[in-house]
Order: sequence, then structure tokens, then C-alpha cells
Amino acid sequence: MTRHSALQTIRDEHASLAAMLQSMRLMVQKGPGDNRRQFFDVLRGMLFYIDEFPERLHHPKESNLLFPKVVKLAPKVMGAVDKLERDHMRSEKAARDLQHLLLAWDLLGPSRRTEFEEAIGQYIDAYLEHMNLEENVILPEAERCFSDDDWRLLNEAFAENADPLTGHYRPAEAYERLFSLIVTRAPAPIGLG
Repeated sequence: MTRHSALQTIRDEHASLAAMLQSMRLMVQKGPGDNRRQFFDVLRGMLFYIDEFPERLHHPKESNLLFPKVVKLAPKVMGAVDKLERDHMRSEKAARDLQHLLLAWDLLGPSRRTEFEEAIGQYIDAYLEHMNLEENVILPEAERCFSDDDWRLLNEAFAENADPLTGHYRPAEAYERLFSLIVTRAPAPIGLG
């Protein structure tokens, strides 16, 4: 394991999530078109993926391992970490709120589309800004000040994530259907559809 494998994992996970968010934006802009069922199934799958992987695997490791250590070694990033932690506290609820708004659009029709479009646009913009702050402020400080032991702990923790959308791992059997749906039916840059 290289010294900075955790950094590569974090960046790979950010890149796959950014691609998914951009695909979602494109899908929503295009709308359901003729294949309404596929549209809602794929968006639902993407939101579920965000709730299952970044929210439950990625964010806790940042909050519990990366952020406290970087703040201890580089106190000047405390303001950025405060913002990132507030984002983490809100993001799980935001993903679930979007799932609800999508369900409302699907079940109640076009009168609920605008509310979902506005919410998903704000969510995507905030998420991209969040990842940008981590990559441009937090990760460079970690590279500058972490010890070999710090990296070893972070490398081990992030190696457990095994997010298939990064292209490095095969999905666990329970998730194969979800990832197949996303990769085969979502538009580029995340899928082939």
C-alpha cells in the first residue's frame, strides 16, 4: 500500500460522485421523455447509491479520521472543517429529502417537477463545492503534515470502502443490480445509457 493510497481513494470517490452528480443534472434537464419508468428508476438508484456509499462509508471516515487529525496538525483549516462537518450533518437528510421529492414527482406528476429540479440543482452545486473545498484545502494540508502512522490508519480505513463506481472494485453481490442499473442506463459521464 502506498503512502497516499487514501488520498487516491478519496479523489477517486470524489470523481465518481462528481460524474454521477453531473449525469443526474443532465437527466433532470432532459426529463423523463418516453421512458418514464427507466428515468425514475435510474434517478432513484443514483440517490440510493449516494445514501449508501458516500453518506455511510466515505463521510464518516472523513469526519472521524481525516478532519480531526488535519485540524490538530494544521489549526488554520478549522473554518473549512467546520463548514465540511455542517455539510456532512445535512447531506444524509438532503439525500433522503431528494428521494422523497423524486417520489412525489413520479407519483403525483409534473406539478412536483419544479420543486425537485430546484432541490437537486442546489444539492449538486453544494456537493461539488464541498468536494472542491476538501480537495483544495484539506487534502493538501494532510499531504503536508501527516506522518507515516497517520497515513497508515487512513489508508486502511479508506481501503475498506470498495466503491464499485470508482472502477477499481466489483460490486458486492447485494449491490450488483443497483450498479448495473446505474452503469447501463444512466447517461455519461457515469453510465452508458
